[in-house]
Amino acid sequence: MSEQLTPEAREKLENLQAFQSKAQQVTVQKHHTEAQLAENKSALSVLSKAEKDATLYRHVGNLLVETDPKSAEEDLNQRVEALEVRLQTLNKQSERIQKQFETLQKEIQEILNIS
Repeated sequence: MSEQLTPEAREKLENLQAFQSKAQQVTVQKHHTEAQLAENKSALSVLSKAEKDATLYRHVGNLLVETDPKSAEEDLNQRVEALEVRLQTLNKQSERIQKQFETLQKEIQEILNIS
């Protein structure tokens, strides 16, 4: 079938495959970001239930270093905020790619129907 396609149709099919690949990459990034966000929100929930004088530790490389609850909460809140912004960006990117994909798909269908 590819021998019967015009150069324009072949190029659009290649672009369609590229958009499909980008969409898959963004989906993987979204899932990863969602998992990190859930993990950080869970940590905040656990931290809010901890006693005020509880001893907390955080990972610094391969070490566990003692930290105070206020510092840990601030750090987790910053991470949650950053992950939420990242997730919004990925959602917008996903929507944009999907629209471009659908437009290109229609263009290819029109070319194939004309041929």
